[in-house]
Amino acid sequence: MRLARHSYSTLRSIQGPLLFVEKVIEARMGEVVTIAFPDGREAEGEVLRIERDTVLIQVIGDSRGLDLDRTRVTFTDSIKRAPLAAEVLNRAFDGSFRPIDELPMFVPEKWAPVSGLPMNPVARERPQEMIETGFSTIDGLNTLVKGQKLPIFSCAGLPSRELAAGILEHARAKSAEGAGSVVVFVALGLAFHEYAYYRQTLERLKGDYVAFINLARDPVVERLLAPRFGLTVAEYLAFEHGRDVLVVVTDMTNYCDALREVSTAREELPGRRGYPGYLYSDLASLYERAGRIKGQPGSVTLLPVVTMPEDDITHPIPDLTGYITEGQIVLSRELHQRGVFPPVDVLPSLSRLMQRGIGKGRTREDHREIANLLYMHYATGRDLRRLEAIVGREGMSEADRRMLEFAAAFEQAIVHQGEARRGIEETLDASRALLERFELLGAA
Repeated sequence: MRLARHSYSTLRSIQGPLLFVEKVIEARMGEVVTIAFPDGREAEGEVLRIERDTVLIQVIGDSRGLDLDRTRVTFTDSIKRAPLAAEVLNRAFDGSFRPIDELPMFVPEKWAPVSGLPMNPVARERPQEMIETGFSTIDGLNTLVKGQKLPIFSCAGLPSRELAAGILEHARAKSAEGAGSVVVFVALGLAFHEYAYYRQTLERLKGDYVAFINLARDPVVERLLAPRFGLTVAEYLAFEHGRDVLVVVTDMTNYCDALREVSTAREELPGRRGYPGYLYSDLASLYERAGRIKGQPGSVTLLPVVTMPEDDITHPIPDLTGYITEGQIVLSRELHQRGVFPPVDVLPSLSRLMQRGIGKGRTREDHREIANLLYMHYATGRDLRRLEAIVGREGMSEADRRMLEFAAAFEQAIVHQGEARRGIEETLDASRALLERFELLGAA
C-alpha cells in the first residue's frame, strides 16, 4: 500500500520525461511519486537521482501538459511494484501493466518489486532439460535448455519476427510435475502492423501466455519497464507456481535505444556509440534473472531478440549481450535471400549449455553424434564453396563435390523447414537420413 509522504510544487525544470524538483526534504532512489497535472490528470514517476535537496524524477507516461507553476509531485515512500496473481495468465498488458485486451484488471494476490530479487548464486541450479522450439537448427544443433539465456542475433530485413512468432506458437517444455509451460512475451517499440501480427499469433496459442506490448507511439519510459514487468511475472509463475516459463523479448535494440534516449536527457556522459556506460550492468540486470533454483520445480528461460545495427555483431548491444548470455542464434542474410526459413547460420550459432539438454543414455549419445557430424561436414562444405568460386566445380575432386552437395542438401533438408513444426525426434530422424544418404553416418 502506498502512503503519501511529502508533496511539492517546487519544480525547477522540465526536460521531456524528466522533472527536477528542488527543496525535497526526504526521498530515496527508485521511489515512486505521483505527479498531478494542471488539468487534473495524474501520472506516476520514479526517482532517478538525488543531489542534496534536488531530485531527478522520470515520468512514466506522457509528460505533455506539465508546467513549472501548477504541477505537484507527491512522494509515496514506495518502490515500483508489479501486481501478481494467477489470473495474469492469458492476458495482454501495455508497458505500464494496464490491460489492453478489453478485460478488467485482475485483483492482485501480492505485489513484487519490478527489479526482482537477486538470486543467490549458491541457490542456483544448473540449467538442464531441453525446451523444444519446433525449429531443427535450435533443437538439434543449438539446444535451448531450461534456465538458459540464449539470444537471437538478427539484422534489419531478416524474419526475426516470424521466428519469434514461431517459437511462441511451437515452444514446448515438459514439466515433471505436470504444471505445464508458460510463454511470457514482451514486445518493445512495435509498429502497428507488427502489433497486429503478434496479436494474431497470441490468439493461435494453445498454451498459457502473458503478453506485454509496448508500441512505438507509447512513452519511451514504458519501453524500459515492460521487460521488468514481464520478468517479474515470469519469476512469480516459475518459483511460486512451479511453471517452466519461456520469456521472449523482441527487440532488445529498441530497449537499448530507449535507455540511450533517457540517458541523454539526463545529461549523462555517453559511452560507446552514445549508449550509457552502465549499458552492460543494465542488460545484466535483465538477463541474469533467468535461471532455476535448487529444490524448486519452476524455471525462467530467456530468449531475447537483438537486431544488430548495420549488421555489426561487434556493436555494443550484441557484443555486451554475448558476454552475459550463454550462446547465440545468428540469422543469415545470405540464407534468407535464398528463401531458407528460418535462415539460421549454424556455424557462428552456439548453445553453451546444449550438452545438458540433449537427453540421457542412448538418446544423448545419438543426438551428440548426429550434431557433431552435421557441424563437421557442413563446415567442410561451406569452406569448399570458396574454393569452388576460384577453380570451379570441375576442378574439384569427387569427395569435395560431395561435400558441396551435402552442404546444399543440409540447408534445404534441415535448416529450411518453412512454418511447419518439427519435434526433436523428427529432427534427429531427418538428420540421420541425410547423413545416411551421403554415407557419412559414423564417419569422423
